[in-house]
Amino acid sequence: MSNATPTATPSVMASAHPLRPGDLRAMVQDLSNTTLNWISDYWLQIAISAAAAAAIMSLLFALRRWGRRNYDPLVGPASMRAVFAQVVMRTTTFFIVILAIRVVSKYSQMPDNLEHWMFVFFAIASVIQGAIWTRELILGLIEHRTSAKNFQGETILNAMGLIRILVSFTVFAIAAVVLLGNIGVNVTGMVAGLGVGGIAIGLAAQGIFADLFAALAIIFDRPFNRGDAISYGDSSGTIEAIGLKSTRIRAYTGELRVIANRNLLDKEVLNVSGRNHIRLPFMIGVAYETPPDTLERLPGILKELVEAEGGIAARAGFEKFGESSLDFALQVDVPGNDWPLAHDLRNRLLVAIMRRFAAEGISIPYPTQTTYTAAPDGRLIMPYAEPGQASTSA
Repeated sequence: MSNATPTATPSVMASAHPLRPGDLRAMVQDLSNTTLNWISDYWLQIAISAAAAAAIMSLLFALRRWGRRNYDPLVGPASMRAVFAQVVMRTTTFFIVILAIRVVSKYSQMPDNLEHWMFVFFAIASVIQGAIWTRELILGLIEHRTSAKNFQGETILNAMGLIRILVSFTVFAIAAVVLLGNIGVNVTGMVAGLGVGGIAIGLAAQGIFADLFAALAIIFDRPFNRGDAISYGDSSGTIEAIGLKSTRIRAYTGELRVIANRNLLDKEVLNVSGRNHIRLPFMIGVAYETPPDTLERLPGILKELVEAEGGIAARAGFEKFGESSLDFALQVDVPGNDWPLAHDLRNRLLVAIMRRFAAEGISIPYPTQTTYTAAPDGRLIMPYAEPGQASTSA
């Protein structure tokens, strides 16, 4: 049997005793010796890797300079090129340097202790830089989407401020979880806690979040813009402001109506300002005594009057036999969405119809009913005098 006593390994000794100044000097000396030996043994691989790393650094620095030249903070990402420039200009010097060192360590047989620390630094730099790029890409696409002039103002600035906070919190929270997971930290409890906390906050503020997301839907989907005339439900008016919780609509009767964004989107919204023409419907009744030849010419007369006033006759024709008149339907289209112009054309057209009907001898009857009575002998008594009786009376 051997009487040799076991010896403690350096890691056990280090954990059993506190770190002393002499131990620290020994660790630094050991790291220095390892580094010098590595450089002397793999100097050619290090040189080649360093050249490749220098080329990568030069490319990334040049790309960052290009991004700064092509991004105007006053204009914002008005094009996809500007969005890409906004992303690349956020490349950090720390990431560029760590990436270059990582290239050298990957292809030059770096010692294990140095390789471990290099992996830790590279993981930190990569996750942080990835989060920064993702954040800038999302915000750039959103700003590009909202770059139209109708969306510039206090509303979109407030919305973008809130979106920046939400996007930044979400992206960097995910980045923190990924980073901790890569360095060996158990993140299961953290992910569960974040999930439970998010559900609790969502339930507590579901009304606020519903209005907020409805506001974002209005801003990005653009069913209407500020200044548009809309009809919703039984109401109508002009959009004055689109807020994060409510939309303010100026009614045609003068009052200012405030409606929650989610309630507004739950209704059918008719964007009157978005129409490309205005249709004016008319129902014109003529007397039953009108001659058939005149009735046959009547659609052409109506079309002629519409074109003379600058409108488009979408339909003009006999519609039905009314209770006291023969009804003709006339539908007039006025190009554009100018209501005052359309109403002025409507007024001129009605006057022109009355003048033409008077010239043609076409009568527009009042709603009338004729009552017939009978004498005791069964003979009908006419509601008007017979020709013979009229002459005798005269």
